[in-house]
Amino acid sequence: MSPVSPASPASPPVSPESLRPTPSHTVGPFYGYALPFPEGEQVAPKGHPDTVTLHGYVLDGAGDPIPDALLEFWQAAPDGSLSGAPGSLRRDPVTGGFLGRNGTDFTGFGRVATDADGHYALYTLPPGNAGLPYISVCVFARGLLTHLYTRAYLADGADPLLDSLPAERRATLVATEGERRTYRFDIRLQGEGETVFLEFE
Repeated sequence: MSPVSPASPASPPVSPESLRPTPSHTVGPFYGYALPFPEGEQVAPKGHPDTVTLHGYVLDGAGDPIPDALLEFWQAAPDGSLSGAPGSLRRDPVTGGFLGRNGTDFTGFGRVATDADGHYALYTLPPGNAGLPYISVCVFARGLLTHLYTRAYLADGADPLLDSLPAERRATLVATEGERRTYRFDIRLQGEGETVFLEFE
């Protein structure tokens, strides 16, 4: 005997008018896999006397910390150069995995995941770009269909970008200087006090 399929209840006919678009969804986030690397936050060579710390929280629109965001940082070297030093990452010759930075070269690039409290910390050297010193930041986080760009200025003053903004918006790009060469820079993705994000063409 041939197998018999169970009878299925009749479905109502589907018309184009009865179909509604579904909302878009992000998959993941999977930022904790493969992208972070050992000592990604250690842009300055360890023990360098000029090391500064940029740290803060990544917050959502309600002010809650985001525990699984990923931040990338780019900056000029203290002498103003943008070339960085290639090859500062060492690989394990057996597994091919990352062992960490070589501890001597300055690349101008860092990649840091937020911790369970939504906090990050970057250890780097003061940027020597022309004008006000700043570090470029790229934000990856849950709910974002594309990454966001911003800047963390380590000083306030005359600057074409800052001068184009109202005072309250300008303040979202200026890090607060603290003790022992630290700078606090929180990133709010939306809502009151939303960080200014940049578009590049």
